[in-house]
Amino acid sequence: MFSKRYRFLIAALLFIAGIINYMDRAALGVAAPFVKQDLNLSPSELGVIFSTFFFGYALFAFVGGQLADRYGPRSVYTWAATSWSVLCMLTGAVTGFAQMFVVRALFGFAEGPMNSTTNRTITTWFPREETARTIGVTFSGQTVGSAIAAPVVGLLAIQYGWRVAFVAIGAVGLLWVVAWRIFMTDRPRDNPRVSAEEIELVERSRAVSHLAASDHERSLRGYLFLPSTLSLGLGMFAVNYTLYIFLSWLPSYLTDALHMPVQQMAFVASIPWACGFVGYVGGGIVADLLYKRMDDKLAARKITTIVPLAIAGIALITVNAAPNAPTAVALIALAVLMLTSSVQSCWATIHELVPEARVGGVSGFVHLLSNISGIIGPTATGFAVQYLGGYASAFVIAAVIAAAGVVAMAVFVKRPHDPQAASPLNAVKTA
Repeated sequence: MFSKRYRFLIAALLFIAGIINYMDRAALGVAAPFVKQDLNLSPSELGVIFSTFFFGYALFAFVGGQLADRYGPRSVYTWAATSWSVLCMLTGAVTGFAQMFVVRALFGFAEGPMNSTTNRTITTWFPREETARTIGVTFSGQTVGSAIAAPVVGLLAIQYGWRVAFVAIGAVGLLWVVAWRIFMTDRPRDNPRVSAEEIELVERSRAVSHLAASDHERSLRGYLFLPSTLSLGLGMFAVNYTLYIFLSWLPSYLTDALHMPVQQMAFVASIPWACGFVGYVGGGIVADLLYKRMDDKLAARKITTIVPLAIAGIALITVNAAPNAPTAVALIALAVLMLTSSVQSCWATIHELVPEARVGGVSGFVHLLSNISGIIGPTATGFAVQYLGGYASAFVIAAVIAAAGVVAMAVFVKRPHDPQAASPLNAVKTA
């Protein structure tokens, strides 16, 4: 099945990693009604715990990308997935706010390298023309994990208690690590299962650069503070701000604001994430089709990043005017679909701005900037719910941030040098 397409097996492993990662991450949001009662947490305390995860997550998004460039994604993913799985299991043992605070902070450190390491893996395992749809497919596992978390964790918590739910889903990650170690190598050329034809396909595509020759000499630090890099960080910040609000607070929104019973919430909460799966996969396909048809490759990536983010912002504003629960859920689902469609193109845009040797580090830095939203968003939402009259103000803030991301990427995302100066390179230089 994978004789000439072994890279698809690697994509499948990355897809499954996304499922496990986000199922583990979303579990606390799903179990929040039980955890809040059991540990006697206020909405603002719960918001602080949600945000605590992102302090370590944002930092190690950057560090993990650098480590993937230096040591390879096989090793980085191994220790990251092992660590987050063990910490997920330990979540089931906490007895109060302080312990939960510490475990969630460490959990964030462990999960931080995932997306930048995935992007680094795609850089070396897939042709440039398959980048967006591969990112879309592999990252879609994250929405599948979020969707699965709602019924799986919800039903396990109802039947056996929320502590058992964390232990069960954490154990699944350790099984994935075994498969990763067996089938993955850092490069196709290092894997005896990969055909010479597939190796040649990938290396020929990646040897062509749309950057100016001088850009391959630029240091990592030289890339980090370019306007294009910072603007991508703001754009992904805008996307993640809302996704993280939904990841943390959607179950509570459904039960508290829309007055759904827990059993109904466990299934309704999966609907937006199912739409997010469509956004990742469908958005990636559309993005690569446009990429092939347009001469300006960077413009193709920008269009499929900016337009969906703008639509998502409009949907968020409209949620507050929804006349009933089904309409509100449908608008949230539309927002998630558009946000996931936007984020995979944002990741793909990095490939157009950065040489292969810098993709992990720059991806990690963009991911760090974007995940500051995880520190701010869940806590801000908790305080809005408790002190500012509910969820409506939180949706308005998210829409304003989406608009800022649209403007920043439209204006400032440009190549470091004139693309006319770019030329095909037979080898990518590394500093």
